Amino acid sequence: MQFTAKQISEFINGTIEGDADAKVEELSKIESGQAGSLCFLSNPKYENYLYSTNASVVIVGQDFVPSEPVKSTLIKVADPYSAFSVLLEKYNEVNQMNTQSGIEQPCFIHPSVKMGSNVFIAAFSYIAENVVIGDNTKVMAQVYIGPDSKIGNNCVFFPGVKIYNKSLIGDRVMIHSNTVIGSDGFGFAPQKDGTYSKIAQIGNVVVEDDVEIGSNTSIDRATMGSTFIRKGVKLDNLIQIAHNVDVGEHSVVAAQTGISGSTKLGEKSVIGGQVGIAGHLSLAKGTQIGAQAGINFNTSEENKQWHGSPAQPLRDWMRASVIFKQLPAVEKRIAFLESTIKQLKALIDQNSTINNNER
Repeated sequence: MQFTAKQISEFINGTIEGDADAKVEELSKIESGQAGSLCFLSNPKYENYLYSTNASVVIVGQDFVPSEPVKSTLIKVADPYSAFSVLLEKYNEVNQMNTQSGIEQPCFIHPSVKMGSNVFIAAFSYIAENVVIGDNTKVMAQVYIGPDSKIGNNCVFFPGVKIYNKSLIGDRVMIHSNTVIGSDGFGFAPQKDGTYSKIAQIGNVVVEDDVEIGSNTSIDRATMGSTFIRKGVKLDNLIQIAHNVDVGEHSVVAAQTGISGSTKLGEKSVIGGQVGIAGHLSLAKGTQIGAQAGINFNTSEENKQWHGSPAQPLRDWMRASVIFKQLPAVEKRIAFLESTIKQLKALIDQNSTINNNER
C-alpha cells in the first residue's frame, strides 16, 4: 500500500517540509533508505545519513534544522522515535490483517470453544474446552491454549506459545514464540528423609491489557490465587516469573531476569538484563535495577536506582566500582607502607637498644 507524506503527517500530527505528495510504500533504516521508503532521524550521530539517503520521506524532530540540502521530504514531530514506532505498529497490523484470516487445517478446536469475529487459527494449533477467544485475535501454528482460558481482543500468539488452563489474557496482548504461560510454580516441601514432595499449584496467570512478552519466557501459575502481569508491561525474551509474582503496570523487564515467588514489583519499574530478585519482596514504584544486579531486600523509596550484587544505590555502587578498579594499586601502596613501617620500627628498636646500652 502507498501513502503520501501528507497522509502520514496527519496520522502522526506532524508538519511537512518538502513535497506533501511524496509517496512511500515501505519503512526502512535511514542509512539504507531508497525511493519509496520512509525513515526517521532521532539520534544526532546518524544525521550525516540524512544528506545521502534516497528515502522519499524522513521523520525528524520539530526543532531540527538541516545543515546541508536535503533531498527527502521531512515530517517534523515532537518525538521522531515514538512517531516512527506508531507507524511500525500500524504497518505490522496491516500486514497481518491482509495475510491471515480463517481457520487452517489440521488443527483441533473443541466444540465448546467460543470465538469472536475475524479470529485466525493456524494449522496444528490446539484449543481446549471452554476457551473463549476475542475478536481479531491471531493464533499461529503449534499454539496450545488450555481449558477454561479466556483470551481478549486483538491478541497475537506466535508459533509454539503454550497457555495452560484457566489463564486470563487481556486485550492487545502479544506473546512471542515458545513462551509458556501458567506452568507450575516451583513448590516442593522437604521431607524428613531428604526427599521433596510436590505442592500442587492450583492458581492461574492473569495477563492484563497491552502486554508484550518475548520468546522463551516462563510465567508460572500461582500456588493459590494468581500471578499478575499488569497492564502495559513489556517483558523481554528468556525471563522467569515465578508463582504469585505481581509485576506492576507499565514495567519493563530485560532478558535473563528472574523474579522469585510472591515478589511484588512496583509500577513503572525498569529492570535490566540478568537481574536476580529474591522472593517475598516488595519493590517501590519506579524502581530501576541495573544489569546483573541482585536484590534481596525490600525497597520503599520510589524511582531509585540500584546496581551491583548485592545491590546498592547507584552513587554508592559507582564509588565502589572506582575503588574496586584501584585495588591492585592500593594493595601495592599498602605493602609499601607496611614495609616502611617495619623498617622504621626496626630502626626505632635499634636506637632504643643503643640508648639503653649507653646508660
